[in-house]
Amino acid sequence: MVLTLNEVELSRRDKIEELRSQGVDPFGHSFADAVPTAYIAEHFEELGNAVVRARGRIMAIRGHGKACFLEIADMAGRLQLYVRSDDLKEPDYEWFKKYVDAGDIVGVEGTLFVTRTGEKTLAVSKFWMLSKAIRTLPEKFHGLTDVEIRYRQRYVDLIVNPEVRRTFEMRSRIISHIRQYLNDRGYLEVETPILQPIAGGATARPFVTHHNALDQDLYLRIAPELYLKRLLVGGFEKVYEINRSFRNEGFDTAHNPEFTMMELYEAYSDLTGMMTLTEDLILDLVQKVTGQITQRMGEREINFAGPFAKTRFDEALRTYAGVSLEELHDDAIAHHKIEEFGIRMDKSFEYGNIVNELFDKTVEPNFVNPTFVYDYPVEISPLAKRLPDEVQRVQRFELFAGGMEVANAFTELNDPIDQEERFARQAAAKARGDDESPAMDFDYVRALQYGMPPAGGLGIGIDRLIMLLLGVSSIREVILFPQLKTREQD
Repeated sequence: MVLTLNEVELSRRDKIEELRSQGVDPFGHSFADAVPTAYIAEHFEELGNAVVRARGRIMAIRGHGKACFLEIADMAGRLQLYVRSDDLKEPDYEWFKKYVDAGDIVGVEGTLFVTRTGEKTLAVSKFWMLSKAIRTLPEKFHGLTDVEIRYRQRYVDLIVNPEVRRTFEMRSRIISHIRQYLNDRGYLEVETPILQPIAGGATARPFVTHHNALDQDLYLRIAPELYLKRLLVGGFEKVYEINRSFRNEGFDTAHNPEFTMMELYEAYSDLTGMMTLTEDLILDLVQKVTGQITQRMGEREINFAGPFAKTRFDEALRTYAGVSLEELHDDAIAHHKIEEFGIRMDKSFEYGNIVNELFDKTVEPNFVNPTFVYDYPVEISPLAKRLPDEVQRVQRFELFAGGMEVANAFTELNDPIDQEERFARQAAAKARGDDESPAMDFDYVRALQYGMPPAGGLGIGIDRLIMLLLGVSSIREVILFPQLKTREQD
């Protein structure tokens, strides 16, 4: 396969060879002493008549003849340049007009002035080519709007759509704030394996790979949970990991096969402690990072004002699906409800799968403002501790907002006997054909047999949290390089 170029782009490629024949490197050298455009704008008066060096990508060229205006952009902002033959001198000005195009990355030197229209401008006296662009940028007034191209060519998206770049700058600030928030509260950041011999910690279909030297199949992790809880056994009391996890399943506006999670575990805490921590962390992000207590997400407006609403799992299921957990044990009722809501069962027709599907399709979309749903059935919560007075329910909550799950938390199951029995039931389901059920993790059971303190655990989907905080309707808008189906021209 060969990448094709249009006539203009072929002409630009020819310019590269011409520059090299003149002894000019079309891909430049270090230009580290330049002043960021934002600093120039902020300190314009102070800089006065001083000689200023700037750098950036040329976004536009206007004018002809003996003078022209350019607009350059760097990560901080934009700056107008004024290039004329009297300042750049001949033959440099003719060289500039022949070899410089929109999209090129350049370095300049000159003095500042204000145009008659009030535009802060740098009059260029010296010019350096730092990287000659072959490809042409999208047309200025229409930009890059095709979402398929935007995701496949994110580098172009970032060049021509500043609001996209701001989204990812905010993503970085949000993650940094989460990290600082946890560090300040005594949590230790750790790293656990991405390649795992057993895909555990969640119910999901894993990606499988093969280690040649070991002659053994391994799995990209679907969650870091079981390794983080091993650290509680080992004596760490407050640990967290901001991690990449992988699930071999479909993708839509709320799912990507590769995604970012934050998981933490705190010894001697419980579900109540995790609920308090979750709400406080999100409100802290709203106050200190985004500054917006309400956020529009498509047609919906999300209000982050605390305290967050709370409802029991069974109550939510009755309200929106019109059925109780007990009634779903009746196969006839379960079949009727699945048919009533037009749900396609891709998984085996077992109680836990039925409950999950009904909840996901009929209940979850109704929670727009942040809402905690708690007291889950044990069949869909194999790693959570049972309620002491209701053993078919467990101490688990999920936080929903914007119609999707954002966080998941347990009072962690630390009884090795109960845990082994639950793993055995999952292994039996796997043997019956449920390939999302994990295999028995004997080593994790062994770890629990050494004793794990009572603990609370919390997982937050970072991509989804950022969607909510920034009012973005698709997960692909907050992942720099989302997964896409490969096309021939890729």
